[in-house]
Amino acid sequence: MPEENGQAPGFRWTRIARRIRVPLSFLAGVAYLWLAHPSWKSLLLGALIILPGLLLRVFASGHVQKDKQVTTSGPYAYTRNPLYLGSLLMAVGFAIAARSWWIVAMMLLLFLLIYGPVIAGEERYLRQAFPEYDEYSRSVPRLIPRLTPFRGRAGEYSAERFWKHREYRASLGCAIVLLILIAKIVFLG
Repeated sequence: MPEENGQAPGFRWTRIARRIRVPLSFLAGVAYLWLAHPSWKSLLLGALIILPGLLLRVFASGHVQKDKQVTTSGPYAYTRNPLYLGSLLMAVGFAIAARSWWIVAMMLLLFLLIYGPVIAGEERYLRQAFPEYDEYSRSVPRLIPRLTPFRGRAGEYSAERFWKHREYRASLGCAIVLLILIAKIVFLG
């Protein structure tokens, strides 16, 4: 693989993807609200998928100990990336609620071009920082959960970690977007 400035092109894109994912997500959110054509039925069905994704993020954020250790407790015993899996479920739910193929395409593109490389970059970091990550990654799938828990280090949920990671912002964001979708149904039919 050709290198430039000592970094392979994939590594450079991972760094770029990490930097632009939040601003790009806000732009995608604006496009989402513009393109969404929700109905009561699509909103209800979407919310039924959004809620488990949101709960997964809440649960995972109370277990993860970023940059301190490989977290293998809670949802991390089933999937290496429960936060991203929760986000993916939320995205699917919001896509269903919106009833727009443009939104489905936009979310798919965001996940493939931004979140896929970000996940790969985070895994490279974890492999370098924590030797035990190799065994964990061989036993626990990247995204689709395994059926039985990985027998790693035991850990408990911490509300303090949840607040420290500011995961409540995802809940607030979901509530705001759902309220906007309700307003679109009520006022724009």
